Amino acid sequence: MDLFTAINERSSVRAYMDRPIEKEKIELLLRLASRAPSAINLQPWEVMVVAGEERKRLSRLLVKRMKELQVSCAPGAVSKLPEHFIKRQRDLFEILSPVIPEGMQFQDFINEGSCNFYGAPVAIIISIDQVFSSTRLTDIGIFVGYLVLAAHALGLGTCPIGLITAFQDEIKEELNIPEEKNIVIGVAVGYPLKDAPINKIKTPREPIEKFVRWRGM
Repeated sequence: MDLFTAINERSSVRAYMDRPIEKEKIELLLRLASRAPSAINLQPWEVMVVAGEERKRLSRLLVKRMKELQVSCAPGAVSKLPEHFIKRQRDLFEILSPVIPEGMQFQDFINEGSCNFYGAPVAIIISIDQVFSSTRLTDIGIFVGYLVLAAHALGLGTCPIGLITAFQDEIKEELNIPEEKNIVIGVAVGYPLKDAPINKIKTPREPIEKFVRWRGM
């Protein structure tokens, strides 16, 4: 697939087919993602692939703990959000609300869906060694960018999921991830349920005039 096509077509998938992914395809996906650049070639990402009954068991644990702790998806701001960020949140709510399952509140759908990886057959858990500072999270972000675009080119859908980082201890214990690792993000991966209305949503993007400043050009 042409790179520009993948960039323009790709969007987060929140409904998946009940179809396993071939291990060879996941291996190819991760090899492609691993081509991402990193500072002085440290390649600090570490990956746990969770599938089948293991993924379902992990999701049951996460949903249970999410409800017990009343954890919710949030913007991660350390102070009051400026209005233009709030507007983008509001726009997302207005776009997704009409297509979430009947009887569910928007926040419940996002929270439970995140902990359940939206029913995807595979969850990719990405962590980093605690020896690194937060600066190296930039490398993880680039890795995830490569991963989601490569997945789209391979006919797979993805949804990056940050909420799971609220359950570091539970995930480490469940998946036998060493204590000295920090879980950075999860990614749901699967074959998209193409007829699902929620998968037909394209979230808007700001024109570059809103976020780009120029000097010397």
